[in-house]
Amino acid sequence: MNILRRIPANLFTSRYYYTNRVKRTTLYSKISPLGNPKSSVYPELQNWVHSGNKVSVAELIRIVHDLRRRKRFLHALEVSKWMNDTGVCIFSPSEHAVHLDLVGRVHGFVSAEAYFESLKEQHKNDKTHGALLNCYVRQLDVEKSLSHFEKMKQLGYASSPLTYNNIMCLYTNIGQHDKVPRVLDEMKEENVAPDNYSFRICINAFGVMNDLERIGEILSDMETVDWNTYAVAAKFYIDGGDRDKAVELLRMSESRLESKDGEGYSHLITLYARLGDKGEVLRLWELEKDACKRRINQDYLTVLQSLVKIDALKEAEEVVKEWESSSGNCYDFRVPSAVIRGYAGRGMEEKAEAMLEDLGKRGKGTTPDSWGLVAAAYVEKGVLDNAYKCLKTALDVEAGKRKWRPWVKVVTNVLSWLGNEGSLREVESFVASLRSCMGVNREMYHALVKADIREGGSNVDTLLQRMKEDKIETDEETMAILSTRSHC
Repeated sequence: MNILRRIPANLFTSRYYYTNRVKRTTLYSKISPLGNPKSSVYPELQNWVHSGNKVSVAELIRIVHDLRRRKRFLHALEVSKWMNDTGVCIFSPSEHAVHLDLVGRVHGFVSAEAYFESLKEQHKNDKTHGALLNCYVRQLDVEKSLSHFEKMKQLGYASSPLTYNNIMCLYTNIGQHDKVPRVLDEMKEENVAPDNYSFRICINAFGVMNDLERIGEILSDMETVDWNTYAVAAKFYIDGGDRDKAVELLRMSESRLESKDGEGYSHLITLYARLGDKGEVLRLWELEKDACKRRINQDYLTVLQSLVKIDALKEAEEVVKEWESSSGNCYDFRVPSAVIRGYAGRGMEEKAEAMLEDLGKRGKGTTPDSWGLVAAAYVEKGVLDNAYKCLKTALDVEAGKRKWRPWVKVVTNVLSWLGNEGSLREVESFVASLRSCMGVNREMYHALVKADIREGGSNVDTLLQRMKEDKIETDEETMAILSTRSHC
């Protein structure tokens, strides 16, 4: 089922930890590192068995569940197929439903349909029908979704809220929010009790339609409301400008958080940041630290982005230091980058540059994007020597990273300055680095020609010939630059 686009993606997920307290080799430890989707897990499964190791159905089901959660659908499908093909597990309708869902995710609903049709009649129950419906909904096929939904109702397989939730998600994802409440009404007419997710989808629909009154009615109708639902409602009251009601709902959401729900605290932090309430952001961060002794990088990233959003940069830098000293997680540049971007975007490019340089001195990786962002900030202030230095560093970092393309405005300004101030050797080196990530243009040649003219002009003809070979024509600016040659 597609996550509702207008509801924050982390709102309906939970954090999972799959750990082995005793350090020993398990089937999971063999399969888990195979992150490349092109690498089959079949050899590991076969080798595990051929080496005389035992394998349990429960462990295989857990592995499939974990791989699905991590969106490694192809690997999950391979494990599921291996379970069935080898006879390790005799599939019940539940296993068939999971397998059908994976087939749909990997190969599309046509293959899912074929798998469904191949099932024995006793396996075509509410679970497998529901999995097929989910495939249709995920691919936004309205006709097939509604047709299959009607078939499920006729067969008596639409007795759970999950089926109706699928249809509500379909309408949400195709932007027909006005139809969502009708499905909720139909559920009640059919005596199918909505769950919290049903209400959240409906609250989202009313929120998108800016109908805050109906959101209040939904909350009043619910017998039990979890923190997620109050948080969804609070978001729309924030967007609607009703601060008092939003704070009331946020308090109610907080009161329903479980003691170790780090993700819940993180989400409330983002909502208080939308309200611009630094005090509440910091209070909830302290509560999260007390409640969750192990905090993941995402927790730090969330609070840092929230603090930057409300211009609490001093507090944000303290959180970065805390992360560096206490986090047992792997290094993740996104965490300090949140503060670096905050500084660069607020005219504090020197502090941003200092943070990047400090990370580099300590052997921590940075990204060309971050250096490019600081370079852009320097360009805005006309400090082009510093912009040049940052852009050079960005290009050096880019050499070993993914392909990166610097902003044209930044490059153009730096080239213009460098042509007037830099040596020919510096310009040549800079242009060579630029060519590898953005090709060549007229501004690069103009910088080279200007620098060469300042140093005597002995290479101008060669540069003009190279310019012609690169199919770049001279223009008025080129001629204006060449006119200065006789004065050198």
